[in-house]
Amino acid sequence: MTTFVDRVELHVAAGNGGHGCASVHREKFKPLGGPDGGNGGRGGDVTLVVDQSVTTLLEYHHSPHRKATNGQPGAGDNRSGKEGQDLVLTVPDGTVVLDKQGNVLADLVGEGTTFVAGQGGRGGLGNAALASARRKAPGFALLGEPGESRDIVLELKTVADVALVGYPSAGKSSLISVLSAAKPKIADYPFTTLVPNLGVVTAGSTVYTIADVPGLIPGASQGRGLGLEFLRHVERCSVLVHVLDTATLESDRDPVSDLDIIEEELRQYGGLEDRPRIVVLNKIDIPDGQDLADMIRPDLEARGYQVYEASAVARTGLKELSFALAGIVAEARAAKPKEEATRIVITPKAVDDAGFTVTYDEAEDVYRVRGDKPERWVRQTDFNNDEAVGYLADRLNRLGVEDRLMKAGARAGDGVAIGTEDNAVVFDWEPTMMAGAEMLGRRGEDHRLEAPRPAAQRRRDRDAQRDDAQREYDEFDPF
Repeated sequence: MTTFVDRVELHVAAGNGGHGCASVHREKFKPLGGPDGGNGGRGGDVTLVVDQSVTTLLEYHHSPHRKATNGQPGAGDNRSGKEGQDLVLTVPDGTVVLDKQGNVLADLVGEGTTFVAGQGGRGGLGNAALASARRKAPGFALLGEPGESRDIVLELKTVADVALVGYPSAGKSSLISVLSAAKPKIADYPFTTLVPNLGVVTAGSTVYTIADVPGLIPGASQGRGLGLEFLRHVERCSVLVHVLDTATLESDRDPVSDLDIIEEELRQYGGLEDRPRIVVLNKIDIPDGQDLADMIRPDLEARGYQVYEASAVARTGLKELSFALAGIVAEARAAKPKEEATRIVITPKAVDDAGFTVTYDEAEDVYRVRGDKPERWVRQTDFNNDEAVGYLADRLNRLGVEDRLMKAGARAGDGVAIGTEDNAVVFDWEPTMMAGAEMLGRRGEDHRLEAPRPAAQRRRDRDAQRDDAQREYDEFDPF
């Protein structure tokens, strides 16, 4: 059973941020020495890192759930919580990261390339950090944010310069074994190779990598055989080499038709039309193989292919083939645009960009507020503490949410939701509500707050207010 895995679904969860601490310094003869609650620690990130020593995604196939550690909560005496430890996951060179919808999130090529798959949550501020001239002794602290949690797909695309393609048992593995130091399994039955083999070839001053793509048969691009599973491994290659068996024992096959079938599968897979092709007529050490090679070579050259004859057993034609491939690889490398020095692009913030939006959701009969800051502040708020909720109201008012609600047509008693439809905080809006610490009552209380009314109740109250206003207008008689 093969242990090569090149596609896995990974469930990552970053660490949650630690909660801030609400504490008051106390000592002899100084019972209320001021707030001294420490901040919570940041949650650990989940990071993917390319490691050249890793060649397969097998580890994540067996253990697909990965989670970083949480940050620790703050404590009194201004002691901050310990930060969560980052979780580093090593992946092979050439790993592509996708979301569940198939969108590419990152293409990890090159030793040490990193991608943060899950961002750790921020730690909550303690009441010492929340103290101000108006709020000298906050009776609350901010909660730590939850860490990012999502499902991603990892796909391995072999990073090789040359890809050998062809029918099973065409001799691809044999060629790699004599062109490089790779030692793939070789046998005289189809589908001997179940995983892509990778080897390093040195031809003069050029060093390049060569890989074979196993299991290409008619219908491979639609999932037959092993081809669809491994066709992605040819996407990064600079040149494709068709290995044709000139000594096949199957009476219904011939090298030219094999070439046409493989080309059709590559065409249906797509994205490989611009890659140069080379044809290798393999197994010419067999008398019938040499005769067939001499017969079909003119036809292949007439199609525009560079044709080479080779034998892995007799070690003939290998030097010419390796140097020809080295030349094509060198040209492909020279044609690639040079990487420019990293430039820092500063994009100024738009003058009218408030960092949030206010829209009316007719289905839910609420005004929905969306934005990074408002949603983050909601996640950090302890709704069991009225003073903490009042602090949230102060922040939203300073951000300009109330002004935007007025411009959007919101009236007293209308519902306001902050966040997405499935995870939002809903409350009844009171535009006359003033922000500030002077509105607070006892510690931990804020008399501005009331339980939100259901949408149906808000509609009934609004209709009743409209009916009362209409009745007063109808009954009004200035004479």
